[in-house]
Amino acid sequence: ADMFANEEGGPEPDWVTTEREQFSDFRDLNKDGKMDKEEIQHWILPQDYDHALAEARHLVYESDVDKDQKLTKEEVLDNWNMFVGSQATNYGEDLTRNHDEL
Repeated sequence: ADMFANEEGGPEPDWVTTEREQFSDFRDLNKDGKMDKEEIQHWILPQDYDHALAEARHLVYESDVDKDQKLTKEEVLDNWNMFVGSQATNYGEDLTRNHDEL
């Protein structure tokens, strides 16, 4: 309700429906309609999820214009704001260091 209040009585936007499904299918593990401490811990720190790999895949997917699974210098520079805002680059700090892989 903090993010979407259906005051007009119309259909919910797709993102609200998706969030409800995510909650039901993946967050509310004991199906009681709310998240307890263990469910929140599993959501924030899942045991089987590699955050660095997921963020790297996200950056490549969003920036790789020609979809060759490789980033060119131009693709990185064209999407600099995404890299600067990424935890994978330490919020841009790592981009100021010398890199020979580019």
